[in-house]
Amino acid sequence: MPELAEVEYYRKRWDIGMRQRVLAVEIHGTKRVFRDPTTARFVEKISGQTLLGSHASGKQMLFKFSGGLWLGVHLGMTGTLRAEPAGTEAGTHDHLVLRQRRVCLVFSDPRQFGRLRLEQNAEPPDWWTGLAPSVLSRQFSKERMRRFLRRKARAPVKSVLLMQEQFPGIGNWMADEILWRGGIFPNRRCGKLSTKEIRTLWRLVRFVSRAALATIGQDFSDPPDTWLFPHRWTANRKCPRDGKPLLRDAIGGRTTCWCPVCQPP
Repeated sequence: MPELAEVEYYRKRWDIGMRQRVLAVEIHGTKRVFRDPTTARFVEKISGQTLLGSHASGKQMLFKFSGGLWLGVHLGMTGTLRAEPAGTEAGTHDHLVLRQRRVCLVFSDPRQFGRLRLEQNAEPPDWWTGLAPSVLSRQFSKERMRRFLRRKARAPVKSVLLMQEQFPGIGNWMADEILWRGGIFPNRRCGKLSTKEIRTLWRLVRFVSRAALATIGQDFSDPPDTWLFPHRWTANRKCPRDGKPLLRDAIGGRTTCWCPVCQPP
């Protein structure tokens, strides 16, 4: 599932259509990804409007159009955004195509777990303004995170790092990366974390997020081999620090990778 950096990368795929008017809107496939508005409302509202701006927050995106229109995008597990030359025909899984003079802005989602929502208002919609503050913002303080971890004292730290109400944009691979760098066993209960470990977690959440945005978020390139990321799914996966075999197991319902030497139980 796309995480913070992947979402930022896909958000920028539509930048080429900024300040350009939408000449036509095409809806393809089922209506599963159009949960809030009807298909007809998409066509009626966006046609003739101009793309004015875009934002990403965690795993969510918001695109601003003229006429007070806001298009919310959640990529789900397999959703992507891309820009194609004008006149490109829609593919099998291209559910929304916004046709402009020079390009087509496309939302594609093979498994249809993504979500599109359209609202009209002078201000951004409530669901957007109510999202948790970015992990890179001032509001994401050590104390705020400490209180949240204490409330989840009995839960595994891996599971808690995936809770979007506190860690927006942090997903499976980022959580594994953070814990590996911090030397923390993923199944450790949050209530057992020391004050020093909590400070380390806070620092690493921000470090991994910044570094991921600087690599994946820019051009979709992988982080360097010194990270856990490139080794998580390899056949003979080994820790880039000590060369020991990495372990995998389900924690909190998610496949988790860790080093038993760097992150002892």
